[in-house]
Amino acid sequence: MKIAIPLASCFIFGIFAIVAWFFPVMNEVNKEFIINWTLVIFGFSMALGIISLITSHLRKINKQAAGWGYNVVALAGYFTMAIVGFAFGRGEESLFQYLFFTVQVPVQATMFSILAFYIASAAFRAFRAKSRDATLLLVAAIIVMLGQVPIAAENIPYMADAKDWILNVPNMAAKRGILIGIGLGMVSTALKIIVGIERTYLGKRES
Repeated sequence: MKIAIPLASCFIFGIFAIVAWFFPVMNEVNKEFIINWTLVIFGFSMALGIISLITSHLRKINKQAAGWGYNVVALAGYFTMAIVGFAFGRGEESLFQYLFFTVQVPVQATMFSILAFYIASAAFRAFRAKSRDATLLLVAAIIVMLGQVPIAAENIPYMADAKDWILNVPNMAAKRGILIGIGLGMVSTALKIIVGIERTYLGKRES
């Protein structure tokens, strides 16, 4: 029963969503139904996420795994923001907003700045013209980057047009191919889940 009930529920709701999608008459019913159940599932998933977050960090702290001090900081930050948010509110002038903009935002900016250096180093390695394909990638990247800069786009003839052509023709063709592959993968995965072939969402047990 622990497996039969989830499989049956997944099959019923999956078929309902498919029928509602292809029959416009059921669109309004489908929207209201999905919104209501999304709110319910969101509440349970939020609770499970919080429990999983706390237990995973506590487990590493108890074992004193490598970098367990970061787990202490993560839990301290989580509980601090939660307590402050519930106790003092989350208005524009609240302590919650003050901590968010003075701690969270600078940390995010720092992480993104580090990511920018990582992307730059990865681009440098990728753009080494060691083959014909790498040379084409390097030339296309230079044209696109120069076309994005107003000084180059306005002063170099046809630079903006070349940039637009690269983005709208070869880049769009590759992008559409990737999106088609993603769509087919989503459809096949959804059908496997609905008919019960894919059962990894049930846990480690496969039968």
